[in-house]
Amino acid sequence: MECPHLSSSVCIAPDSAKFPNGSPSSWCCSVCRSNKSPWVCLTCSSVHCGRYVNGHAKKHYEDAQVPLTNHKKSEKQDKAQHTVCMDCSSYSTYCYRCDDFVVNDTKLGLVQKVREHLQNLENSAFTADRHRKRKLLENSTLNSKLLKVNGSTTAICQFCCYFKELPAVELRNGKTAGRRTYHTRSQGDNNVSLVEEFRKTLCALWQGSQTAFSPESLFYVVWKIMPNFRGYQQQDAHEFMRYLLDHLHLELQGGFNGVSRSAILQENSTLSASNKCCINGASTVVTAIFGGILQNEVNCLICGTESRKFDPFLDLSLDIPSQFRSKRSKNQENGPVCSLQDCLRSFTDLEELDETELYMCHKCKKKQKSTKKFWIQKLPKVLCLHLKRFHWTAYLRNKVDTYVEFPLRGLDLKCYLLEPENSGPESCLYDLAAVVVHHGSGVGSGHYTAYATHEGRWFHFNDSTVTLTDEETVVKAKAYILFYVERQAKAGSDKLFNTSS
Repeated sequence: MECPHLSSSVCIAPDSAKFPNGSPSSWCCSVCRSNKSPWVCLTCSSVHCGRYVNGHAKKHYEDAQVPLTNHKKSEKQDKAQHTVCMDCSSYSTYCYRCDDFVVNDTKLGLVQKVREHLQNLENSAFTADRHRKRKLLENSTLNSKLLKVNGSTTAICQFCCYFKELPAVELRNGKTAGRRTYHTRSQGDNNVSLVEEFRKTLCALWQGSQTAFSPESLFYVVWKIMPNFRGYQQQDAHEFMRYLLDHLHLELQGGFNGVSRSAILQENSTLSASNKCCINGASTVVTAIFGGILQNEVNCLICGTESRKFDPFLDLSLDIPSQFRSKRSKNQENGPVCSLQDCLRSFTDLEELDETELYMCHKCKKKQKSTKKFWIQKLPKVLCLHLKRFHWTAYLRNKVDTYVEFPLRGLDLKCYLLEPENSGPESCLYDLAAVVVHHGSGVGSGHYTAYATHEGRWFHFNDSTVTLTDEETVVKAKAYILFYVERQAKAGSDKLFNTSS
């Protein structure tokens, strides 16, 4: 939200010597000495713990308030209300008077300057403590940066994995090459480009440095164009992925930076016909990577009329069959383990629609009972499979904690194709590239981590930490989102990527 209290509450200098020593994320509360969830007051630079620890940051604000009965309070008193504080770990800003997170800045950009100063302090402390962690990274050939961002690491690092399947030039074309502005929260500019900021993020990550990278500008643009994701509360990774892909696709389709829509359509015409999967118009790099097509067949059970329509998709959301929902681990007894193939079969099997989903039959001229079946008409280069782990009950949204077995290599989708005879021997085989995992009991809480493979090695991404792991650990994960790469496309795109780079 836009906070009106910043000018009277943000009083400390960005390089204030009053800040404690050491890493901001490990600063201790000045009252209880807890180093969990430290917040710094932007009026006096004192550090206190958050409301979910002992709540001393909020108490600091309450103790500093001027009594409301004093209607003749001075300007000096008004400026000393200590209403705004900053999270020392995520650098988010919160106003206690507004009781909400803050997205704007002062006219002098003081909030952003304090944020950058805290980031510099954190990076300096991180460098001193990095020697042990770098040994593991130096023994590997991981060619990516670490991401340092509150809660969004998983989603963004995965996009780096799957956008690498096509050359970076697709996002570095004439539509974005001229933009050099790095937006901050203080600019208030509505003319922002998600594609440009996403391109900058990818380029920064592909440089190969082993220091943490904070996609501050990308985060700002996401807040600007996707109001649902403003603030720092828990968000659904799948929902964020769909919003991000949809907005990237629409922006790549439309004209911006002085480039007309006709020019973009002409540029998109250079994509091969096999790569085209038009979602809301022309094909883009998004649909070239993730785009597939489903055929939806509906049959009237009264007259036998068949209706077919083709639906483009960027991912498939799969139910976990109800008979497996009590199976919470791979080694648990009491019945077979649910597999990814079980979920795919449940998605594509013939089903009879219930009374709430009656089909409007054009021959019978009224709604009738019917059956529905999905076929895959075109497979994407990168197949995104979302497991529906959250479902609504009468009062709340519960998590389905069932373990789902998934293959690391050779996921065969030929039996789900509409015309399997027209596919090549390896065009239906997919190898796992990345896994997103949700830790926690509900959609409104918990934590996301991810596994991703690079040059034959598997790595675990947990916020700003990347560690080497093994296949045995990966296959035991309770996957939330799975990313599979088409086997024959993988070799071709690697060759193309190396040439373009």
